[in-house]
Amino acid sequence: MSEQVPQPMPKGRLIAAVLGALALAALIVLGAILPAEFNRDPLGVGRLSGLSRLWAPDEKTVDPKADGAARAREYDTPFRTDVVEIPLGDFMAGADRSELEYKVRMKKDATLIYSWEVVGAADPRDFHFDQHGHTTPKAGESMTVATYRQAFGLKQQGALTAPFDGIQGWQFSNSSERPVVVRLRLAGFYELIPAGQPGNEAGIVANVPAARARPH
Repeated sequence: MSEQVPQPMPKGRLIAAVLGALALAALIVLGAILPAEFNRDPLGVGRLSGLSRLWAPDEKTVDPKADGAARAREYDTPFRTDVVEIPLGDFMAGADRSELEYKVRMKKDATLIYSWEVVGAADPRDFHFDQHGHTTPKAGESMTVATYRQAFGLKQQGALTAPFDGIQGWQFSNSSERPVVVRLRLAGFYELIPAGQPGNEAGIVANVPAARARPH
């Protein structure tokens, strides 16, 4: 009996088998490995099969009030933005022209985002600011005061969360030899104070050029 020799696979079938294997491998990569391992689902198979959920990292829940401070708040006061240009005279102009207080009215826990810079001054030692806030009590009531920062400098930026109902802002003082303009940008949940009221005794007008911002 003669030994039967295996016949090689026809070339056409061999090519078809190789192409089929490559296509199957591509489907496995695109439909299973990419969704499960790399959160990429070009075929949509991972979403339908649930494989894409395998990629998700472990979740750790954090209590946003664990330290007593709320990380997300909603406010009754509408959101607003303003640009306030405050002209200040040089130190020879006297205290009533070279320094003033400017504040906004805020409710407790409201947030104010601010940025200001001094235009016209070169030496930070020539400009002083006192960032603070206080309540506006009726006659016979005590006042609550909070001081945030007192320093020399030509700019400041940050955010403030009001610790009480009241007014929050700055006392600006220019001791340089030339006039300057404080350009103050505000955004958040606050109200502008009308001219002549506590916090805006100088009558500063917001959202106008510096030449028109201090009419008195």
